[in-house]
Amino acid sequence: MTRESRIALLIDADNSPARKIDEILDELANYGVINIRRAYGDWKSRHLNAWEELLHEYAIQPIQQFAYTKGKNATDSAMIIDAMDLLYTKELDGFGIVSSDSDFTPLVMRIRADGHKVFGFGEKKTPSPFVNACSKFLFLENLGAPVEPDSGGAAEAVGSPAQPEAKAVAVKLSAKELKSDTRLVSLLRKAVEAAADDEGWAGLGAVGQHITKQASFDSRNYGYAKLKDLYQAIGLFEMQTKDKGVYVRDKRSAQRPPVAAAQ
Repeated sequence: MTRESRIALLIDADNSPARKIDEILDELANYGVINIRRAYGDWKSRHLNAWEELLHEYAIQPIQQFAYTKGKNATDSAMIIDAMDLLYTKELDGFGIVSSDSDFTPLVMRIRADGHKVFGFGEKKTPSPFVNACSKFLFLENLGAPVEPDSGGAAEAVGSPAQPEAKAVAVKLSAKELKSDTRLVSLLRKAVEAAADDEGWAGLGAVGQHITKQASFDSRNYGYAKLKDLYQAIGLFEMQTKDKGVYVRDKRSAQRPPVAAAQ
């Protein structure tokens, strides 16, 4: 019997919405068994009432952390210490860290240096160093949210005053917005180039594997359920299906003249 991957979930309850816990656990279940579940915060605070109501239902262990100094968040330090203890005392394969705080960036880098995967979850305000340090990072606003249909214009931000506490909708970025993200364009193009054949076509499966190895990336953060949808939406690539597989090619490859054969 093959051992399933073991994951420890550490939640910064002071800095994360409780309403997304179901989606977080569902996502992590794709990668292994979540056999350690801990939520950190000052449980005497009414701010954590929403989390407190969910602890028993989701088998989450509350870890009390008093605010020793007003205005200082002691939860971060407690989570970091526990994470390092777990890293050395438990046979784990990965960590899930729920927070929007960049203070966890060094911790994530340390865990990954030991060969463990780190799955991050946070709001869109999460600083990019923390996002990029994770093996995979998902914005909570998009996690579990239905994708917004194309409207021909820029979508309103989730949770705007015009839509108070409405059901979360994943904001689908337009082709123009996607193309303006130079890091994304470079990532998608280099992944295709790395897996391409002589004609420039690359299997989407191989492309996705290449992206996963080098960057914290998930197409859902851009409002697209699948990598295929993102490649189609950005408008810089050709797509074709053959041999029951999906292939992608940079449009620039099709425009290049064929290399002349040696005489």
